[in-house]
Amino acid sequence: MRQVAVLVQNHLRAIMRDRVLYAVLGVALAMILLVPALSSFSMRQVQELAVTLSLSTVSGVLLVVTLLLGASSIWRDIERRYTTSVLTLPISRAAFLLSKFTSIAFFLVLCTIVLGCGSAVVILIAANSYPSDIPLHWGNITVVLAGDIFKYLLLAAFALLLSSVSTSFYLPFFGTLIIYFCGSASQEVFEYVSAEFGQGMSPIAAKVVTVAYYLLPNLSAFDFQVEAVYGLPISFEGVSFAFLYALVYTGILLGLAVFAFGRRELP
Repeated sequence: MRQVAVLVQNHLRAIMRDRVLYAVLGVALAMILLVPALSSFSMRQVQELAVTLSLSTVSGVLLVVTLLLGASSIWRDIERRYTTSVLTLPISRAAFLLSKFTSIAFFLVLCTIVLGCGSAVVILIAANSYPSDIPLHWGNITVVLAGDIFKYLLLAAFALLLSSVSTSFYLPFFGTLIIYFCGSASQEVFEYVSAEFGQGMSPIAAKVVTVAYYLLPNLSAFDFQVEAVYGLPISFEGVSFAFLYALVYTGILLGLAVFAFGRRELP
């Protein structure tokens, strides 16, 4: 465990030195600062629009950070021969890969806290400027941010799995991006196929959609944004299922990544 902790610290230092991530976070904070002005264009739903814009900005930034870190971390270390020097020490490949994931997880949580605090400030400004009939539900907003963390941790595990078998940056980056779009839409597509509107589809196509639905991560399970915007109740069962789903799915992906990385030939 001490070796993993030291590796996590080293990986976090490397992440903190990445100027691209600072640029992404700087743009994100600038976008969040614009939320009060942009939400004022909605004459009746200023608070609701401020919550929507803030949470969407946080989610979009976490997606970019996940793609950049998950797709480039192992590939960059292999290109720079960092893995060769580190793995000559009494450090297993599993510990190396899990330390990578842990450092990404810490950074995602840190980004969520910083951007979440910024979002809270601008939401308060917008809400006080144009009071709404719907009270702010900070608990729901916190659940949305927590759901984003688990969703992007799952995606980061997917990116690490692709990075453990790929020799380039592009497969993990675009592969994870495709998984994100497919996983975000899989629930709606499955419901469409399962309803009467899908009766006209061929049985083979319907079967393919069903198999893809169960194999791909269902990222809509982590989406509680509507409940946060309109102050709707969030069921404890829904939140518990989403977090348990993320833990199990992420664990499976990390197990596959460790298996693949352990059998990979490194330069």
